[in-house]
Parts: sequence; structure tokens; C-alpha cells
Amino acid sequence: MARHILDILSERGFVEQTTDPEELRRTLETPTTVYVGFDPTADSMHVGHLLPVMGLAHLQRAGHRPIALVGGGTALIGDPSGKTELRKMLTREDIDANAVGLRAQLGRFLDFRSGALLLNNADWLAPLNYIEFLRDIGIHFSVNRMIAAESYRQRLETGLNFIEFNYMLLQAYDFLVLHQQHGCMIQLGGNDQWGNILAGVDLIRRVEARTAHACTFPLITTSSGAKMGKTASGAVWLDAARTSPYEFYQYWINTEDPDVGRFLGLFTFLPMDEVRRLAALEGADLRTAKEVLAFEATRLVHGEEEAARARDASRALFSGDGGLTTAPTHEIPRQRLEDGVEAFVLFHEAGLAKSRGEARRLIQQGGAYVNGRAVTGFDQPITVADLEGGAVLLRAGKKKHCAVRPA
Repeated sequence: MARHILDILSERGFVEQTTDPEELRRTLETPTTVYVGFDPTADSMHVGHLLPVMGLAHLQRAGHRPIALVGGGTALIGDPSGKTELRKMLTREDIDANAVGLRAQLGRFLDFRSGALLLNNADWLAPLNYIEFLRDIGIHFSVNRMIAAESYRQRLETGLNFIEFNYMLLQAYDFLVLHQQHGCMIQLGGNDQWGNILAGVDLIRRVEARTAHACTFPLITTSSGAKMGKTASGAVWLDAARTSPYEFYQYWINTEDPDVGRFLGLFTFLPMDEVRRLAALEGADLRTAKEVLAFEATRLVHGEEEAARARDASRALFSGDGGLTTAPTHEIPRQRLEDGVEAFVLFHEAGLAKSRGEARRLIQQGGAYVNGRAVTGFDQPITVADLEGGAVLLRAGKKKHCAVRPA
């Protein structure tokens, strides 16, 4: 007998909060329509989006119907949840172009030929008559309850724009429309969306006298407290033009040791027995688990061929025990690394640029990398914090490498 999808998601680390667990379990015992909303604020998703995407993919594999809802309408306003200031306003043209990019990426995880839907809430939000909306939907919302929601309470301290105050009503209305038009019974989202999702559950109860459900995912941070999907050089994008498959691979292989097992459960489809086996590895053997994580995550996003290419390139530079092998070596006094060396200086000294001026231009043109991550400023300090496997790997362009080691 197949395991219940709620048990699968819980075991893999996806479930943070749910409405009534027993009712949710009964709902998911038969094929159910579930949805997640995605803000089209860029033409690519980043690693931070992978958790809800993987959640939808697991649900589809278990026989349920996923809806990926592009927030073309709500993005014209901006979600205040977890934000300290008003988001930049996007044009409808920007949002429509971004939605095209999101569909291509979602198609790597969801099968739109077998029931999955990609919808845009601009289709029903843009034509709304404001007065009718207030009469039909606004009447069901208590201002007192809205400002008690965590997402609004945080913003009240710094200032909440009235246009953002409407966001909860619009997201709740999305859930109602998807329930009415597609029989959607469950909304998934990050735990910061709990209040907004519950507003939709309550609206469906009031308007349709039906019981819908909410299920939220944990907000992922690394063991050191860093936000998932962020590096010193910015977001790790799923678009190969923004973050190359090699850089994407390097992001995962540099996962902090305590996070490897957790990330294998969340960001791969490997059986949990294999996840636990890999997570139990220790010392130098743990790099094997990191390599599996990096390969599987890169394969899902960029395909088997690109994942293999990134793995081979990484193996060419790193030995099995984590030490750099084939790259030329440049030694500098450890004290200099402890104090920090400006990137353009180090690239010149390591022989990757003929002059400091050339090193500056290399960095400004986006051709300089430290440990597979793009250098964002010519004066970016390279320090002992950048040591991996006893060295800092510098790369100029695609083929010139140098391993900088402290003497």
C-alpha cells in the first residue's frame, strides 16, 4: 500500500503548520487539487523557490493535481509579508514577460501535460470592479483580525501602505476563485504566508460553506543562520544565464555539513533510506554526500548533461579528500588572508591578470570567480573565511584557475 503523501512530506521536512491534520489527511486520501502562488517579480526563480516547487512535484507524483499560480495581479501591488518596505512596482508587460520564464522552469518539475495547471491571477483580478469586490469579498474581513496578522504587525512599525493592506483580501480571493473554478482544496506556501492562507480558508468557509486547508513549509535557513539560496554575491538563480550550472553545483557542494541530510530530503527525490545513509557519513566521506546533493539538485534544474559536466569540472579541481589538486598554486602569508586581500590585487598576484587594471576590468565584466561564485566588486575582500579544502579557488573566465593557499 502506498504511503500517505502527508507522511512523505513530513518525513522529508516539508511540513511546518497545517489546519486540522486529520481532516487534511482525509482530504488527501483521494486525488486533490492543491496550489502554490509564485510572484513573477523576476524572469527566473531562485533556490529559495525550490521548496514549494518540490512540494508540488511530490504531490503530483502521488496522484494529486498541482496548480502553480503566477501572481500577475498581486505582483502589481506587492506582498508585505516578511518585507520592511514597499516593493518596487512592476508594469504589466514586465510581469507577463517574467511569467513566461517561470513557466519554463516550473515545467522541469511539474508535468503540465498530465493535469498540472499554470494560471495567472491577473486573469480574474485585473477585471475586478472595486465596489463589487468590497461588497462581495471585503464584507467578510475584520480589520482588527487583519492587523493582528504577523505580516501586517511587523509592517505597522515601519509603515504599511494601503495598497499593500489589500493584499490579504486578494490572496484569499485567489483561493476562493481556484476553489470555485478548479475545485482547489489546499493552499501551500512558506510559513510567512500562514495568515494570508488562513484568510482564504476562512473566505471559502464563509462564501461556499466548504472546508479548505492550509499547509505551510518551513522558512529554510542554513545551520549558520544564513537565508537559503543567498550567497555573498547574491541570489542563486535557476536561470543558467544568471547562475551557471557550474556555480549552481558549487552552491550545493559547499553546503554546510549539518545541513546535508536535511537538504537531501528537501531538494532531491532520493528515497529516504538513501538520504539517511548519506547523511550518516562523516569526515572526508561526507563530501560524497555533498556531491550527490549537488548532482541531484543540478540535474533537476539544468538536466543530466549539465549536471555531469559541472560534476566533472568540480572533480577536476578537487580531490576526494576535499583538497585542490590540478589547479596552479599561489601562496601568500596567512596574515594577509586574515586581514583580507582586495580581489583585484589577488587575481593579479595569482597570475590570472597581467596587471591590476586588467584584474579590475575582469571583475567589472563579470569574469572573475572565487570558489565558483562571481566576484561582485573589484575591492571585494578575500579572507580566511573563503578557504575551502585549505585553499581559495580563483577562476578567470572559464578555463584559468589558481588555488591560493596560506603559507
